[in-house]
Amino acid sequence: MLSLMKKTLIGLLALSAISTASAANYVGGSIGSGFSIHYQTDRTATSAMRYSLNLDATQFDFNQLTLGGSVDYLSNFGSQSLGSGISPYYGLGLGAGVGINDNSNGTGVGIYPHGLVGLKYQISTPLSLFGEVNAGPDIQLASGDTHVDFGYGLRIGINYMLNR
Repeated sequence: MLSLMKKTLIGLLALSAISTASAANYVGGSIGSGFSIHYQTDRTATSAMRYSLNLDATQFDFNQLTLGGSVDYLSNFGSQSLGSGISPYYGLGLGAGVGINDNSNGTGVGIYPHGLVGLKYQISTPLSLFGEVNAGPDIQLASGDTHVDFGYGLRIGINYMLNR
């Protein structure tokens, strides 16, 4: 299963590496359902690919730590703008991670295919803020338990444009 996840993520990265030299590139980070840093590249004038490295410490006593990544395809809702630099967007993504916890479940692998919607606020030319929610099946494969739940999350973040 882990081999399939690696092949899928490598395939998505390879497909998205084919881009035009004029595409805008961004770096950023977000907090919410964990902490993440990301790299984002525009695919067209209205779509982008985002690659994230995620670190989650979950549960109230922080007894589970998850290190993972996510690849998200983002697209604007047409040329819609809510005015004052606010633009809505939607997307699809695939997240995967390895979790370590101190209860009977031990170490496990999680897969999270999800849909997302968000709002981007353009502060200035290189700087923007975003907020988004995501949801989808959360597939957990652990030594002590294997199950599928409904997963969801939200995050707020910042993007900095490296080039135009």
